[in-house]
Amino acid sequence: MRRYPSARDLAKLTKPGRYAVGFGAYLQISEQGTRSWVLRYRTGDKAVHMGLGSAEIITLKEAREKAHAAQRMRLDGKDPLQEKRAAKRQRLLAHAHAKTFEECALAYITAHEAGWRGDHSRQQWSASLGKYVFPKIGDLPVADVDLAIVLSVLEPIWTLVPETARRVRNRIELILGWAAARGLRQGDNPARWRGLLENLLSEQRRAQAVNHLAAVPYQQIGAFMEKLRAQEGIAARALEFLILTASRSSEALGAKWSEIDGATWTVPAGRMKAHKEHRVPLSRRAAALLASLPRDGDFIFPAVRAGGAPHHRTLIRELQRLGVNATVHGFRSSFRTWAGERTSFANHVIEVSLAHTIGSAVERAYSRGDLLDQRSKLMEAWAAFCDRGAGDGAVVAIRRSMK
Repeated sequence: MRRYPSARDLAKLTKPGRYAVGFGAYLQISEQGTRSWVLRYRTGDKAVHMGLGSAEIITLKEAREKAHAAQRMRLDGKDPLQEKRAAKRQRLLAHAHAKTFEECALAYITAHEAGWRGDHSRQQWSASLGKYVFPKIGDLPVADVDLAIVLSVLEPIWTLVPETARRVRNRIELILGWAAARGLRQGDNPARWRGLLENLLSEQRRAQAVNHLAAVPYQQIGAFMEKLRAQEGIAARALEFLILTASRSSEALGAKWSEIDGATWTVPAGRMKAHKEHRVPLSRRAAALLASLPRDGDFIFPAVRAGGAPHHRTLIRELQRLGVNATVHGFRSSFRTWAGERTSFANHVIEVSLAHTIGSAVERAYSRGDLLDQRSKLMEAWAAFCDRGAGDGAVVAIRRSMK
């Protein structure tokens, strides 16, 4: 039986040439001194040389194992070199068709945005992913996104911007789930919260106190409305309408003339948070505001340039221009606190006015109507309160804060 050289024997060789090591494999030393493994065999009358890798990386044992596997392949009627080239072509083809995380994210948004409430959700998705996710993992193949990669995105922002971080985690999970359903990745979802990330990231609700959205105290609403009504422009009127109707930004900014029927504004389900049509009774003050506006197109508050619905930051900029340290959404809180503390309206009437889901399924079953008559009285009372002025020195206080 032929004895082949050991690794120690081969290490002593320096003369250029080929040295058999078994199973048709050779150590090849070039004229420049580089060392590599090659497999030599014949296919018909043709001599074939197939590389097995650099001797700096592949050990003698590994080279023999590769050569042995190739010889077994030949016994099965396959050409090792052709099989190697075919496998390489498959890898290149798979890489060419591999989707990056960013490509999957954009495809997910395109596939689902039709069911979202207006353009605001798409803008939020695009903004959060563009700021926190794409710079880090956007170019990675979606199939390669694992737990360590997900944590590299979430850990730096988890306590810094907790609400945004929670949304980013959820969005990553949804995108990876979509990719898996499309056959673009396999295995568990590394962005899953239950049973996975909940064990690795802190529970934010326990780690920090809840930060409520800043709101103008209802005692100062009258003074604020006086200041707001002195402003010109469509943004000021949209903000006034939002306050008078206790509506959300996406609901008010997307309002169309076709949704107004007398003293009732019907917001379609597609623009509502609960995905359910909502009727809003218009106070006389809100109706007068609409009557004062020109009808230029479909939208009640058209964007200056595009003619469609204004961007949600339009109202934020209006508040900043007025020098008020509050959020747009906070006016719903002002309304809720006023209604609870200063009126005798039932709690469920107030909640329905805010388009909140009330009570249990049983309670909702017994409350088939939308309490429009009672809510109409509530919104009329709210408009009257907004018209009365702040009272109790609050006018002076808020005017000072606005300077």
